[in-house]
Order: sequence, then C-alpha cells, then structure tokens
Amino acid sequence: MSETASTAVKAAPSGPDANRWKALVFIALAQLMVVLDATIVNIALPSAQQDLGISDGNRQWVVTAYALAFGGLLLFGGRIADLWGRKRAFVLGLGGFALASALGGAATNEAMMYGARALQGVFGALLAPAALSLLAVMFTDGKERAKAFGIYGAIAGGGGAVGLILGGFLTEYLDWRWTFFVNIPFAVIAAAGAYLVVREPAGGRNRSPLDIPGVVLSTLGLVALVYGFTRAESEGWGDSVTVGMFVASAVLLAAFVAVEARVAAPLLPLRVITERNRGGVYLSLGMAIIAMFGLFLFLTYYLQVVKGYSPVRTGFAFLPMVTGMIVGSTQIGTRLMTRVAPRLLMGPGFLVAALGMLFLTRLEIDTSYAGVLLPGMLLLGLGMGTAFMPAMSLATLGVEPRDSGVASAMVNTSQQVGGAIGTALLNTIAASATTAYVADHIGGATSRSQQQLVQLQGQVQGYTSAIWFAVGILVAAAAVALTLINAGRPGGTAVAASSERTVGEEQAVPVVMH
Repeated sequence: MSETASTAVKAAPSGPDANRWKALVFIALAQLMVVLDATIVNIALPSAQQDLGISDGNRQWVVTAYALAFGGLLLFGGRIADLWGRKRAFVLGLGGFALASALGGAATNEAMMYGARALQGVFGALLAPAALSLLAVMFTDGKERAKAFGIYGAIAGGGGAVGLILGGFLTEYLDWRWTFFVNIPFAVIAAAGAYLVVREPAGGRNRSPLDIPGVVLSTLGLVALVYGFTRAESEGWGDSVTVGMFVASAVLLAAFVAVEARVAAPLLPLRVITERNRGGVYLSLGMAIIAMFGLFLFLTYYLQVVKGYSPVRTGFAFLPMVTGMIVGSTQIGTRLMTRVAPRLLMGPGFLVAALGMLFLTRLEIDTSYAGVLLPGMLLLGLGMGTAFMPAMSLATLGVEPRDSGVASAMVNTSQQVGGAIGTALLNTIAASATTAYVADHIGGATSRSQQQLVQLQGQVQGYTSAIWFAVGILVAAAAVALTLINAGRPGGTAVAASSERTVGEEQAVPVVMH
C-alpha cells in the first residue's frame, strides 16, 4: 500500500473526523438551502412574474433555467469535487450560490432573473455532490454514518416542503425578492463553518486528467433530457422539439457511455453505476422522486386554488409530511439501518409512501384536511424518510474515495431528472384527465357558478388521476429496491474496516455485500 493510502486509512477513524459532527451542521445547512430553493421560488413566482413583466409563456424559464444548469452539470460538479477537493468545491459552490441569489433578488428584468437562476444551478451542481461526498468520506463508522445520513436524508426529503412554508411567509409578509436573499445568510454561515471545521481525509482526491469529451456529452445529454421533459409539460409529448430533445438525449448519453468505457480516466467510471446496489438505489430513488415532485405541485394548487388557502396556510399544511420525513429518517431509518438490510427499509418505506398516496386519491372539492390530507401526508413523509436515509448512505458506501464525488453526483442526478420527469409526466396526465372530465360534464352546467364548479371538479379529477399513477410508480420503486438491492446488514465498523481495501484499488468494493 502507498504511503498516502496508508495515511488515509490510519487517519480515517481519528484525526480528520474530529469535527465531523460540527461539519455535519454546516453540510446539512447547505443541503437545506439547495433543496428548499427548488420549491421556495414556486410560491414567489406569481409575484415575481408580475413585477418583472414575464409572460405566461416564459415564466417556466424561472424554474427551467435552474433545473437545466443543475441537472446538466451535476456529473461535472462531482468530478470537480474529486479533482479539486470536496471542501474547496463545497465552499466555492456556496459562495457562488450566494452571489447568484443576490443577483436574482435584485433582478430588474426577466433576462437578469433567468441568468441568476442558471447561475444558481451551476453552483448548486458544484455544491450538492461535494456536500454528500464529504459526508461519505468523513463518517466511516457504521452507526455514526447511520445517524449522519438520517439527518441528511430528512433534509433531502423534507427540504422541499420547508421551502413551501418559508416561501409562503416571505412572499406574504415581506416580498418575493426575499425568497432569493434568504439564501445569502444560509450560504455565508455554511461556508464559514465548513472552512473552519471541515478537514478531508487524505489520499481521496482523483488527480486524473479531466475527461473533456465525457463532460461535453454528459452535460448536453442531461440538458436535452431535462429540457425534453420540461417542454413536454408545456407543449405536449408530440411536439417536434420535444421529440427531437429526447432523440438527441438518447444519442448523446449512449455516446457518453461508449466514451466512458474506453477512456483511461472517465468522468463517470462505469463501475460506479454497474455495481448492483448503487444501480438499484439510483433507479428506485429516481422513481420515488418522480412520484413525489408531481405531488408537491398538485397539492399546492389544490390547497390554494380549490380550497382557497393562503400561501402561508398552504406551507403549514405540508408540515405533517415534513414531520413524517424527520421521524422516518432520524428515528426509524437510523435505528434500524445497522440492524437490517437496506432493501428491508427502502422497499417497505416506498410501500408506506404509496399507502399515503392512496389516501390522497380520495381528494374531492370538500375533502376534510384532517380525514384525508393529514394521514396521507404523514404516511407519505414517514415512508419516504425511512427509504431516503439508507438510499443516501448505500449510494456512496464502498465507493473508492476518488469516485465519491461522482457517486454523490449520481444521487443528485437521479433526483433532478426524476423531478423533471415527475413534473412533466404527472402534469400531462392531470391535464388530460381534467380536459376529459370538463368536456363530459360542462354541457349540463347552465349557470356560471355551475360551470366554475365543473372546472374545479375537473381539476381535482386531474389531480387524483395523476396521484393514482404516482401510487403505481412508488410500488414499482419498492419492487426495484427489493429485487435489485442485495446488500446485507452493514456492520458497525464495516466502512472503516473497508477503507484499507477501497483506497487506491482499481475496482469498487461492495463492502456491505455478504
């Protein structure tokens, strides 16, 4: 073993991790900022659109510019973290995100807003993989890793709902611009804290030359894929540009895989995704996110448009989901992770979430919040929180230190692509069901009030049709987790003990496999 690798092994359990719990606070804060930013802007969008004179046709670009940059550059961001060092990438990502947020809050026209959102996506793509890979290399003891990833999983799952609450408060009582400015203190505190307390284990950097063809092909392929789904939502699946984007994405990503199999220092070593457990995690997590992201949107519209809730009340209505996620991640997942196999947490977790979704298929115009929405969201949060935690941990467990950045980036990529697919796919299903319902029932509505009632009933019919689809996706995600993931119960010191084997070896070692 080389001297560097030997040092890394000896240092892992002691020196570099002395401040690991303090570091977790700042890593978690940064992750919360990135995740809530995906939903906080949705609440503020109507106000921002009016102030900046953005047309209905162009308003989607406030969301799309962020999603394209974030989703397209995640693999590149993960590789940069492996090359430069995770701490450096993390702090730089936070600084850039703060500047981009300041630019968004100060936007005076739509071009400035789109540019700020794209920049947020660029720096988010650098920050998110660095955050997760820092956890992966700093927490090597099995039980400590379970607690750390329990907290991280709760934030990754519940941050979106927190964004709805915070966005509602800021928009209603201050101004939409504060949904951007609020990121600045988050970023400054997290960056300063990380600079002072984070110390990376030695010997984990990947100093291989950058795979430029891989960067270009993966970025263009992922951008085309995310944009294809985003455009499908507004223009339809048969639109020529939508179809062209999907074809281009398939060609580019196929070429990317071919290049990665041949180059000496690939951007995404295929060993990272072909290992059975990680492949199962990426696939099942992406499917679960498809179901979840669409639901956030439907419930927000249902509560505000159908039930007449204010933005703040809407945000608070999501609290049971946040509570469920926190309990699922930090109590159920953390306590059981070192005792049972990951698939026995992920599979049942997704099924409990599907049961929560099943409650929500009973939505009607006059549905009781306490009778249907409360138990539905509580079960959904509980199931997703329980499943997210082992998924986040298993996705980076056993990966060579030099690959931890790209392995972490793949977790974020599956979430971003899953979110884009979920929003487009479920919105299309909902819109089709709404149109069909209104066409069938509008003829019998003679007065204006009856017509408005039919329109609202049509909307709810659309939501429930899409939610039924989401139930099926979550059941399929559970099946994938239970069949593909075959890792056994991680031992208390499995990761630490495996460090000597993983540092510097050519192939990733699935340390939790029996």
